[in-house]
Amino acid sequence: MILGINERLQSQNPYTGAPMAKLKITLLTGRSIDQGVGKELGKLTKEYENSVAICELDPEDIKALNLQQKENIRVTTDSGSVILRATESKRSPHQGIAYVPYGPWVNIIIGTETSGTGMPSYKGVPAEIEPAGNEHVQSARQLLQSLYGK
Repeated sequence: MILGINERLQSQNPYTGAPMAKLKITLLTGRSIDQGVGKELGKLTKEYENSVAICELDPEDIKALNLQQKENIRVTTDSGSVILRATESKRSPHQGIAYVPYGPWVNIIIGTETSGTGMPSYKGVPAEIEPAGNEHVQSARQLLQSLYGK
């Protein structure tokens, strides 16, 4: 079933059984100043994680999901799923559009399909966002260990 941008779905919280909203969005990725600064400090630092393990959302989308600032969310695409911290975008309004900076977290949900260009599509990726309950954002080290066992 394909739903339009910013269309809400209902599911159940796996921990409480209470109804929980999901939001269909369009995902954009790219570089940010904070991501660049974090990268210079080292990709295994907390500063880097705090700058890229985030998902910037429109304030209305945060409200629609009944989220608090920096609450953990699950972002899912056809390529995978990852837990990120929800942050309010400084560039709004843009309901139905989410932004995740480049980094290992977004690589999980972007996929490898290049459509012959040699570069995956980092813009306009259909995705779904939902509150993550008690799930936590993995550190870069944990994320890589869970993916590659190293």
